[in-house]
Amino acid sequence: MKPYGKLSQEELSELLGILTRRDPSVLLGPAIGEDAAIVDLGDKVLVTHSDPITGASELAGWLSVHVVANDIATRGVKPSWLVTTLLLPQTFSREQLKKLASQIRSAADEIDATVIGGHTEITPGLDRPIIITTAFGVGEKEKFFTTSGGRDGDLLVATKDAALEGTSIIATDFHDKLLGKIDKSILENAKNFIHEISVVKEALTAAQVHGVHAMHDATEGGILAAALEIAYASRLSVVLYEEKIPLRRETAQICRALGLDPLGLISSGTLLIAVQPESAPILIERLQKEGVKATIIGEFKKNGHSLLVKKTGEKIEIGLPIAEELWKLF
Repeated sequence: MKPYGKLSQEELSELLGILTRRDPSVLLGPAIGEDAAIVDLGDKVLVTHSDPITGASELAGWLSVHVVANDIATRGVKPSWLVTTLLLPQTFSREQLKKLASQIRSAADEIDATVIGGHTEITPGLDRPIIITTAFGVGEKEKFFTTSGGRDGDLLVATKDAALEGTSIIATDFHDKLLGKIDKSILENAKNFIHEISVVKEALTAAQVHGVHAMHDATEGGILAAALEIAYASRLSVVLYEEKIPLRRETAQICRALGLDPLGLISSGTLLIAVQPESAPILIERLQKEGVKATIIGEFKKNGHSLLVKKTGEKIEIGLPIAEELWKLF
């Protein structure tokens, strides 16, 4: 049986080879590591992306908006419109549906986006809702970003802390399992990390800084996968320094209790930015003025293997795919 999560690079490349065809209006189509498609509208571009929420139940509506909106924002474009598909189990109640809809509306209001359509159905074989959201935004043709824009010598900047989304999901959906292993106050704090998963503000701020070359939202596979995806798309290697990657004590304790690697845990809320070295201090200062912590955690190189430098100094070669740690719990 195949493991949960993303397909291998080989399988995904084969799939993309079947699906895609040349269209001169498509400036950027489907590609490994790329967050969103970009379509030429003349002097403007349309940016669009779809994402499912499959592994979270309590926070599914909230996550469905922010996760997909983040991918539009990494292009330097504001997410404006949402199309939502709700696939529901037979046991889903009217009250649960209203709660789900309220979460979606609340998250959309927070980023000033509007739900403009979608589809809802009761689907056989489900034990939890699956939410598939497509987001759209319109931006300037000469001012968008791609995952593949990283350059040799760029520094890698991470916003906030690693594994915020995964920590919040685990603290919420596995609360009872963790009680007795983790102090209740730690779990309650961790649940609230969900309010930090939007990267729209920091992505739009970073887009205004000269020397920023690429942005990528750290989703499935966490910081490790996101950094490797920038490197892969940009035809570079990346060196990550474990001791520099910011990690909250709640995340560290929860991952230790469950035997999970926080660097491979889904990390929406952490924006990775490839920036030229001389612009890194300006970028960090701008982000801090917006109330967003930012940390240099690595660097990109033209040659060599991608590495994780452990706190001990040991160098471990890393590569795609990175297995998502959250799936171990399901």
